[in-house]
Amino acid sequence: MRELLIVVTEHAVTVIYGMALLVVVIGTAEAFVGALRAWTTKSSTHQRGDIWLRYARALVAGLTFQLAADIIETSISTSWQSVGKIAAVAVVRTFLNYFLERDVREARRQRHEEAA
Repeated sequence: MRELLIVVTEHAVTVIYGMALLVVVIGTAEAFVGALRAWTTKSSTHQRGDIWLRYARALVAGLTFQLAADIIETSISTSWQSVGKIAAVAVVRTFLNYFLERDVREARRQRHEEAA
């Protein structure tokens, strides 16, 4: 039974990493196309800001998926070295996620103040 759970967990981790990759790749492609459009046309500061806010949301979502996969991966790890490595990566991703979310909140706050 344990071996089955390990196999299922490994597949789940792979699927979740794939989902994170898709979210980040699609978000990056959208940001790239949006940035090209903004540079080639007259776009407002708000429109450019919206592009980067959407991109930040995609990055936050991707990092969150990766963190979930790391947490699941830790449950089947057998060595303290691999647990430490996963923990270090999780800490870095958590800090990146925190700062990205903070930037998104700050940008939203500024947009609401400017609109009022």
